[in-house]
Amino acid sequence: MLVLASTSPYRRELLERLRLSFEVARPEVDETPQSQETSKALAQRLAEAKARAVSSRFRNAWVIGSDQAAELRGQTLGKPGDYERAADQLSAASGQRVAFYTAVCLVHAADGRTIRFTDHTTVQFRLLNSVEIERYLHAEQPYDCAGSFKSEGLGISLFDSIESRDPTALIGLPLIGLSQALRQAGFELP
Repeated sequence: MLVLASTSPYRRELLERLRLSFEVARPEVDETPQSQETSKALAQRLAEAKARAVSSRFRNAWVIGSDQAAELRGQTLGKPGDYERAADQLSAASGQRVAFYTAVCLVHAADGRTIRFTDHTTVQFRLLNSVEIERYLHAEQPYDCAGSFKSEGLGISLFDSIESRDPTALIGLPLIGLSQALRQAGFELP
């Protein structure tokens, strides 16, 4: 049995690509960053916390927890939540390189097995003016996305380049690494 510890529609859509049967469960986890916590450490901690929170309800299943954090000049960019914060994030990212850390943790509570990995993606934003930012935010409203964009949609037009080993990582669930982890856990893919 496989359980996705996330209510994110983006992660659910990505996991469906692997054509495995799975359930979805909401993890009850406080996502507040800890003092002095790096973006990478935040993503890793939350991915594991989500998997462990849900694995207590599904002891005989493999539970997938995932989280993503963006970092600009040493500062973590969270989900903006509203237009003003999203506009501020995109203005700050204009012409800059932003690092995205997408952490995944698989937990099987019954036998204590844990598999972890973290994907690193770098996005080079092109120079953006305020009119472009406003037009983009009104078109896509990416207020629930770290970094204030959806790379699988119109947000791709905000970039000069993306450096990654896994193009699905930026959307929220790195399927190349996840496929490797699932095979290690005993699932047959494809």
